[in-house]
Amino acid sequence: MAEQATRRAGRPKKAVETQAQVVEPPVATTKKKPAIKRTEVVNQHKEYEIARGGGIVYMLPQKGITVYDQENDTVREIRYCPNEPSIFVDEQSTNAVKQSVVFRDGKLFVPKDKPNLRKFIEMHPMNIANGGSVFKEIDKRKDAEVQLKEEFLLNDAVSKVRDSSLDELLPVAMFFNVNINTPVNEIRYNLLNIAKKKPQEFLESFDSPQVMARSIIKQAESYQIINVKKDGVYWFDSNSLIVSVPVGQDPSDVMVRFCLTEKGASVLTSLEERLERLA
Repeated sequence: MAEQATRRAGRPKKAVETQAQVVEPPVATTKKKPAIKRTEVVNQHKEYEIARGGGIVYMLPQKGITVYDQENDTVREIRYCPNEPSIFVDEQSTNAVKQSVVFRDGKLFVPKDKPNLRKFIEMHPMNIANGGSVFKEIDKRKDAEVQLKEEFLLNDAVSKVRDSSLDELLPVAMFFNVNINTPVNEIRYNLLNIAKKKPQEFLESFDSPQVMARSIIKQAESYQIINVKKDGVYWFDSNSLIVSVPVGQDPSDVMVRFCLTEKGASVLTSLEERLERLA
């Protein structure tokens, strides 16, 4: 029987490696919002108000009212006559009819189609803008800017109380005579009331060298490093004079001013170093 030829097993076929395809995630496209069209309307009318008092009806004086005419370098009399193109008496006709200018409930509205009334009001010597004390223009745009600035300032002051660390708040608290030996929430609450009442002063106190100096001085007094008396401030251990206090002045205020001078800077540095060693 013929021997059957056996076939050598060959190498197994190499598996075909398929490179995994990296699928990029779709790029998120944000739809651009259409621009909102706005047109700022400029108010061409004017409104004025009595600064204080005035009652229900206030009639603006016109008899013998004179103003300085800068262009002609002379003093001229003015009055409001609706049918005249000028407010100057010497430019008005002989038949000019004067009309009263009346504030009702403390307000006077001047429309844009009465330029002579507007000029009369603008030039009147009782206008606060001219150094008077009776009435002023109501500038709503300016009032809004001032109010907005005050609101932002108040918000910044409140945020400062919330976001500042206790170490940052304590010198300020001492400056405003807040008791720092109370719970932290009570300290923050007291500072919050101060921030609401005087936000500008409160915010400025964080960068004030007077605040930091006063804090150091009060701590030094508390740790018996210095002795604050009516007639002067002394070193507690040696009883030697640091600075004398004039009669009637606050010793702490005098010490703060002294420590911020060139001569007293070394004293302030010494106090800081001693407090650090006690910490």
